[in-house]
Amino acid sequence: MSISTDLLAPRPRQATLTDELLDLSGPLGLSLEGDPAAVEAGRRKAEDIFARLGHDLTAADSTTRDDRPTLRLSCREGAALGTDAYGLEVTASGVDISASSASGLYYGVATLEQWVRIHEAEQAGVPRALHGLEVEDSPGFRHRGVMLDISRNRVPTMETLYSLVDRLADWKINQLQLYTEHTFAYRGHEAVWHDASPMTAEEMQALDCHCNDRFIELVPNQQSFGHMHRWLVHEPYRRLAECPEGVQHPFSSTTEPFSLCPTEPAVVELLSNLYAELLPNFSSRQLNVGLDETFDLGMGRSKSDCDTRGRPEVYLDFLGKVHDLARAHGRRIQFWADIVLEHAELVHQIPTDAVVLNWGYEADHPFADETARLAAAGLEFYVCPGTSSWNSFAGRASNALGNLASAAQAGNEHGAAGYLITDWGDNGHLQPLPVSYLGFLAGASMAWNPSTADSPDTLDWPRLLDLYAFDGAEPGIGHAAIQLANAYLRLGAQTRNGTALFHLVMSPDDTLEHPRYEGLTASGLESVTEAAREVGDRMARTARSHGDTLEISEFAWIADALTFGARVGLARLEAGRSAEMSDLAKGIRSDLRHDIGSLIERLPSLWQKRGRLGGLDKSLARLERVRRLFD
Repeated sequence: MSISTDLLAPRPRQATLTDELLDLSGPLGLSLEGDPAAVEAGRRKAEDIFARLGHDLTAADSTTRDDRPTLRLSCREGAALGTDAYGLEVTASGVDISASSASGLYYGVATLEQWVRIHEAEQAGVPRALHGLEVEDSPGFRHRGVMLDISRNRVPTMETLYSLVDRLADWKINQLQLYTEHTFAYRGHEAVWHDASPMTAEEMQALDCHCNDRFIELVPNQQSFGHMHRWLVHEPYRRLAECPEGVQHPFSSTTEPFSLCPTEPAVVELLSNLYAELLPNFSSRQLNVGLDETFDLGMGRSKSDCDTRGRPEVYLDFLGKVHDLARAHGRRIQFWADIVLEHAELVHQIPTDAVVLNWGYEADHPFADETARLAAAGLEFYVCPGTSSWNSFAGRASNALGNLASAAQAGNEHGAAGYLITDWGDNGHLQPLPVSYLGFLAGASMAWNPSTADSPDTLDWPRLLDLYAFDGAEPGIGHAAIQLANAYLRLGAQTRNGTALFHLVMSPDDTLEHPRYEGLTASGLESVTEAAREVGDRMARTARSHGDTLEISEFAWIADALTFGARVGLARLEAGRSAEMSDLAKGIRSDLRHDIGSLIERLPSLWQKRGRLGGLDKSLARLERVRRLFD
């Protein structure tokens, strides 16, 4: 690897290599200019960087001759730099980082840290010198966020959340949301969350402080219309449901109530009480209230109103009630855009201070058309692509890059205020967290510098992942991650919002006549097996030579999950596309039962390294059901 500014992520707007060299063999000075509070976070981060290199930064003496190279941090309001913008220069005399805000200075030091990391990797150890560098940098999107699903069984530990926040801040993300249906420990509602290992008020407050120290806004998130099934299956909440007797919906295999009834006065009372308890734990003045995918609206208790006034008007009326509730608590709402985009007449009736979240997760999602409509209505909106991690074991790297890029291009063209990278956990959240790192890093890069979206395939994502997601790991885990995440492309069958490999395992009641398996071939499945085996063997060799790590164990598990899915597919193709699992030969079922047993046995240990215990039993139950089909 050679030294290159292309290895900075996000890639700066302007970055130039120079012929200068900064000698790191001797002592270094430190000079601070501006408000001490404004430079404090940058100073702490800079000291950590150079401490790792064996240097204690001591104040430069301006009264005597001081020839030491010096790190100069300058934060002055009114400087010719916008919010979050910074300038960085590495010369023989030291490093100069300047900004007009504390966040800008922090981002400048984060870029310096990456420059050091690139040199560490190039020189296989502590670098003796840094190449000269000139950077002028500023963000494309004002709000650059990540939304992490904590409601599909996998709730991260605090250690995991703190570590993720640190990583995202280095990638210049400035907003975080924890998608919440039932995983906040509301007092008096223990029946809803008692087995979910929820976030407590104290934990949210601690996380909020941790985020603030790194210039990340922790935005409260609470579903407030649809996706309330985790509440409504319990008494006394069932009486608040649109369909108390239940409906079929995509997020459960059983019939259960899904949405709140928008015409029930007690619903507003419940939400008001929830907001009153949740919101004081956050310094953010925003609230994501959800309001998406209200599949059952008008199918039950609100049917008469919907028949008389129309479903769109009933939806808009409830949106207004939620908006007023949040405003009474001093919060501005964010809400998902799917319902209003389905009804063109609603776009111009949305409260003007609401933030509309325009989501879509396929590479061909029509962000350009949808953002143009939102912009024409004069609304503030975010584009919200995804990591493509869910409904897969390994992710969909190619789709993720295409989806993230199209969102960035459309959002940049039509004036989106924000870019929110979503990471979901559908069907048991079986993908380990590192599967999402590509989406987080690529999305952060495009949110900061939208020109990255013009040709995302030209960036060396495996190397960038090794440097910044896997902390400079030499074994090439980044390459393994993307190799597994693109295995779905080998199948011949392509499905939306997931992979056929995942559904071969997790949707065992469907025969191969299901449309998602159209084009599935034995050669494609065998190619997946070969790729997964190659990664598995590489992880085993790496563990023997470099020592086992959590990431190595996680990607070994993922490789085995893909291999298992391919084996199921091959067996079912051989039995015929209309064959049921029970039609497979007894010996084949026995082998498959053994293989999924290994996956089940290894999952709890891996899960609990990053996640809490609550919810694990539900995800294991999904796999145990598949194992029983092989009896």
